Amino acid sequence: MSNSGSQRPQLPVLPGENAAAPCCPPLTAGELSVPDAERMAAMFKALADPVRLRLFSKVAAHPGREACVCDIADVGVSQPTVSHHLKKLREAGLLTSERRGTWVYYAVAPSVVAAMSAMLDLPADR
Repeated sequence: MSNSGSQRPQLPVLPGENAAAPCCPPLTAGELSVPDAERMAAMFKALADPVRLRLFSKVAAHPGREACVCDIADVGVSQPTVSHHLKKLREAGLLTSERRGTWVYYAVAPSVVAAMSAMLDLPADR
């Protein structure tokens, strides 16, 4: 990476359970720093697994973008495997969770989909 005077702005952190989830400017705004690239890679890596992508889409498509684990667990793998994948999505900053009684409810982290989309958005004028 270049050490020129124009550096990419530091990414703000999304509120929520996992403070590692960045809200990102477009790739065209400048080079990613090593920490920013690592954070974004973790988010995309978490979504690169078909089971995790299905779980994420089930939560995102659920009313209010929040779902009880009991409503999304049917993805063709065992319950412990579902829990493992949901943990990975939380660790990547894509989902938040809240225990309510005996159930855990998952929600899409605030602005995470828009942030990832904005990061990949290339302006038409380039």
